[in-house]
Amino acid sequence: MLKMANSAISISGKNIGSGFAPFIIAEMSGNHNQSLARALRIVDAAAECEVQAVKLQTYTADTITLNVKSEDFFIDDPENLWKGSYLHTLYQRASTPWEWHVPIFKRCRELGLICFSTPFDETAVDYLEELDVPCYKIASFEIGHLPLIRKAASTGKPLIISTGMATLAELDQAVWTAREAGCQELILLKCTSAYPADPRESNILTIPHLGDLFGCQVGLSDHTPGIGVALAAVALGATIIEKHFTLSRAEGGVDAAFSLEPPEMQDLVEESRRAWESLGKVSYGPSGKEKASLKFRRSLYVAEDMQAGDVFNEKNLRVVRPGYGLPPKYFDLLIGKRIKKDARKGTPVGWAFLMD
Repeated sequence: MLKMANSAISISGKNIGSGFAPFIIAEMSGNHNQSLARALRIVDAAAECEVQAVKLQTYTADTITLNVKSEDFFIDDPENLWKGSYLHTLYQRASTPWEWHVPIFKRCRELGLICFSTPFDETAVDYLEELDVPCYKIASFEIGHLPLIRKAASTGKPLIISTGMATLAELDQAVWTAREAGCQELILLKCTSAYPADPRESNILTIPHLGDLFGCQVGLSDHTPGIGVALAAVALGATIIEKHFTLSRAEGGVDAAFSLEPPEMQDLVEESRRAWESLGKVSYGPSGKEKASLKFRRSLYVAEDMQAGDVFNEKNLRVVRPGYGLPPKYFDLLIGKRIKKDARKGTPVGWAFLMD
């Protein structure tokens, strides 16, 4: 039976779903700058930020592209973050050496973090299976790579698919392929595949629509600056937030420009939890803590000393705080009525004050 949008998914004992605080993923990507020591420091920093998971990317330059220096393989877009690079050279810089996976996974386990990866071809899935990864992520750029989706889904592990650039038809095909291959636990991530992304192109209103269309949980893979878009996504039902993570943008790196630094990631963890806690349920009337504040509402009070038989008027009857007297809605009803007993200034007015 397929997991529906309101069904919790457990990854390494950590629950993901609407009934749980957002699952925060720190994406390392190429921010290790080809230093294993730096990669391990990123893991340490992620643990200090209290994220739930660290994600890697598993590929080599040769498994993702060809070592060809022709126009097709050259990034010449002046607005592209990686302009002036050949694809093979870029992916050599950005890739995480496969032999690093074991020490990174080990450090994550020691710190109580989930570690998993995005495979970019079938050989990467085979390798990650040897490491017993708890789940898989399919990158937006691979959503048309149906053999890869089929391979990852056939492991029976939870599958997270980013949706950047995908048409509805492409999404439907990817989801159908995953489910046909045996995926029972699927999470889609709304994503804008621009680096960095413009918040105005995030279109996160798509999040609940995706959940309704495909009957699964939906999260956000976010490349915008800051955490505002991520928090808004939580309000729309996102159960996962993925953000690239670096120790310092100033130190550079292929993804540093759109990555969060540790203080920002800590803010994301804390504020996303608060945003989720604030959702609650449809509710009217005072909450438990609000009931104590009811006494500070306005109510009707005697504003001048009065004797039995005096007539209430706009000077001796006032609508003031606190709220121990009759509600203000009875003010007009009491004007012109006689008071039944003596009352000093500051006495709350009740029905027993009116003459029969």
